[in-house]
Amino acid sequence: MTDTPGAVRPDRRAELAAGLAQVRARIADACAAAGRDRGEVTLIAVTKTYPAGDVVALTRLGVTDVGENRDQEAAPKAAEAAAAGATPRWHFIGQLQRNKARSVVRYADVVQSVGSVRLAAALDAAAAAVRDRPLDVLVQVSIDGDPARGGALPGAGDPDRGLDPVAEAVAGSAGLRLAGLMAVAPLGWEPERAFARLAEVAERFRAGHPGATVLSAGMSGDLESAIGYGATHVRVGSALLGMRPTLR
Repeated sequence: MTDTPGAVRPDRRAELAAGLAQVRARIADACAAAGRDRGEVTLIAVTKTYPAGDVVALTRLGVTDVGENRDQEAAPKAAEAAAAGATPRWHFIGQLQRNKARSVVRYADVVQSVGSVRLAAALDAAAAAVRDRPLDVLVQVSIDGDPARGGALPGAGDPDRGLDPVAEAVAGSAGLRLAGLMAVAPLGWEPERAFARLAEVAERFRAGHPGATVLSAGMSGDLESAIGYGATHVRVGSALLGMRPTLR
């Protein structure tokens, strides 16, 4: 990254402020339509491919939570932002290889993409070795149950990828704290169908794990529907930061 953290052009700061105002208004309107309190929904700014300076600017505009998808980008970005005084709550939201666990637990406050018992075990070992408090974890749910995609499988008896075994592995880990669920609407599914299905899974899940109340769902194009079905966290990139640069 070549950007100096905090050295954001005035026009870029204005762009970010405008995008943030629009996203906040959408969240407020969606909460009102769903009869929910605005304070129930947290915005996660997804900053993949954007420089650390944007993270610093967003935190100065009041954003408290930031999401990243790739460890090789997130680790140095978090360090650069911290050097400029920006310490948001970092969410790792991408698919995670077990060999990256030791790196991710050093900067992430939350890992949202745990979909297997083996990954939970790797994160537990890494967190116990380097952290002074448990790492918050969301179990990623495969809404359509397609084993070819990421996420734990609701109702499946798979001992590694079934939703119940993954949740139990996280809940029983000394280095992890089971915080809730995360999901992405499957390609080809209408958001209403996807998030209605997720709400059903979440209701059953909370019956067994009443303290795991986080539901991370909804992105730039479908956050309203996700909020209507109970999302507590929405992950917004392009609607907030503009069109993404090409992945490096």
